[in-house]
Amino acid sequence: MLKKALLKILKTKNFTRFYSQKSSHSELFFNYLEGNHEGIAILGLNRPEQRNAFSVNLVDSLSKTIDKLRYDGTARVIILRSMVPKVFCAGADLKERAVMTPKEVSSFVTNLRGVMSKLQNIPVPVLAAIDGVAVGGGLEICLACDIRVASTDSKMGLVETKLAIIPGAGGTQRLPRIINPSIAKELIYTAKVIDGIRAHDIGLVNYVVEQEPKGDAAYQKCLEIAEEILPNGPLAVQVAKQAINKGIEVDLNTGLAIEEACYAQIIPTQDRIEALSAFREKRKPKFKGL
Repeated sequence: MLKKALLKILKTKNFTRFYSQKSSHSELFFNYLEGNHEGIAILGLNRPEQRNAFSVNLVDSLSKTIDKLRYDGTARVIILRSMVPKVFCAGADLKERAVMTPKEVSSFVTNLRGVMSKLQNIPVPVLAAIDGVAVGGGLEICLACDIRVASTDSKMGLVETKLAIIPGAGGTQRLPRIINPSIAKELIYTAKVIDGIRAHDIGLVNYVVEQEPKGDAAYQKCLEIAEEILPNGPLAVQVAKQAINKGIEVDLNTGLAIEEACYAQIIPTQDRIEALSAFREKRKPKFKGL
């Protein structure tokens, strides 16, 4: 009797509509592209009513998905984007934070900072397609990416001092490492918001692109960059990222030692042997990667 009752519930229109609604409103879109874009993974922020603001649930979903990307070895390039037109991410969900205790706020910021570090340290290149507002934590997650593309009318800034706090998810550390430290200080002290053109002028983003009606120009540019990365040796790209990220934190001699150690990892790989064979035979290499 119970089994029949459950089957009856599963077949009702109400249940079907409820299940579909829940599935289509996931706060984080995640997908592997196929065909010519095989090897590219998409992470899409998807909280339209909250302007993609970071909630406890979204931060947890990001953390778990980044772990999956890191360990399943399928992705060779990751693109971080928004699924909401004209909004990238408005930072932390202040409505949710307003009812948190000081201890809960501290724990949330620690977890958010950890997600940014996970994203930065994932072995494969991560590209950020910035369209619309990217302020506070929304800009901080972009700073954790390797390459940034913004639309002309994007609005970016670390605005925390307006709320009598400071950037707490890596902004005070990553921004001065990406752009001139004096300009980084000005942006943080004044809580200034800049557009995509200014962001490109100061070296905050690699490319600035004209906005399109559909609002996906930045994403399309990221796809182009990803397509240029895909033909190259996957292990070489990963080790290059490791060498760069570790090397910029130390003096030149130590950095050269890091480069030497990273290069040594590549020498015995099948990818390197295949690349040399393909060069001699004037054909495209077929890399196995991991």
